[in-house]
Amino acid sequence: MSVQEAPARGPQSSVELYQQVQQFYARQMQLLDSGEVDAWAHTFTEDGVFATNAQPEPTVGRQAMAAGARNAVEYYTAQGIQRRHMLGTVSVTGQEGTTVTVRSYVLLIETPRGGQATILCSATCEDVLELGPDGPAVRQRDVSRDDLV
Repeated sequence: MSVQEAPARGPQSSVELYQQVQQFYARQMQLLDSGEVDAWAHTFTEDGVFATNAQPEPTVGRQAMAAGARNAVEYYTAQGIQRRHMLGTVSVTGQEGTTVTVRSYVLLIETPRGGQATILCSATCEDVLELGPDGPAVRQRDVSRDDLV
């Protein structure tokens, strides 16, 4: 069932929810790619979890996520590499109260200064979002890189 076919639940219609989710992801990815790691980390709940099959253990909590993202941004900046996270094919797969589940695909693109852009990897992203007064926040993110499956 597509999000447009899903019945309205709570205060938002499925179309309004989908638009809110899309805008959230656009903002979240742009914050990370522009190096605004503290603002990016605040798009997760305080105790949010980021798990990926590329790391042995999940990262838990905003502070840990901000620290990891900061290290990555500093490393790639020093290497002269711009990273872009292209998140698409977003599907709101469920909603229960203020909890929304979302599935999407991600391409991670790297462009070295003066060089050619390359796709580093593709992945599937499964999120549990909490809808709050300030908009969505990620409670749980599970990223599965296609090359590591």
